[in-house]
Amino acid sequence: MRIGILSDTHDQVARTRAAVRLLVDSGARALIHCGDITIPDVVHELAPLPSYFVFGNCDFDLAELRTAVQAIDGTCLEAGGLIELHGRRLAVTHGDSSRELARLTGQRPDYLFSGHTHQAADTVRDGTRFNNPGALHRASRWTVALLDLASGRFEHLTLDSTPMQS
Repeated sequence: MRIGILSDTHDQVARTRAAVRLLVDSGARALIHCGDITIPDVVHELAPLPSYFVFGNCDFDLAELRTAVQAIDGTCLEAGGLIELHGRRLAVTHGDSSRELARLTGQRPDYLFSGHTHQAADTVRDGTRFNNPGALHRASRWTVALLDLASGRFEHLTLDSTPMQS
């Protein structure tokens, strides 16, 4: 099973739409958003696949975002949570809270996805693989990530750098 991972989309609706299209075309069967969604329109762009969301430090109207997640039958993990897909334990948080990162790391997930830094990353520490998909806003390259849970293959995908208006 392949999953698409996004973060720090902020209010970039058209760019999020292009990223979701890229992930779906690359074989993603589920999507995970690591926070800084900012507006409900971004949530709706993830509607084509089962989707999981956490909130980031730039997500202010949480009630409105929760309503949007519910409208697309998504899963809201609030500040962070653990999900299981294809026999793998996946922790998700935005990355701005050291307390939340420690709580999730303590649960020994196979993967921990976070954003916040707007920098793509893929590292392994103490048996957990830490992945940051990068960002679709305020980044030198707009990136998302694709993870094949069966093989463990993780890759960053770069969107066209032509600016898009939401």
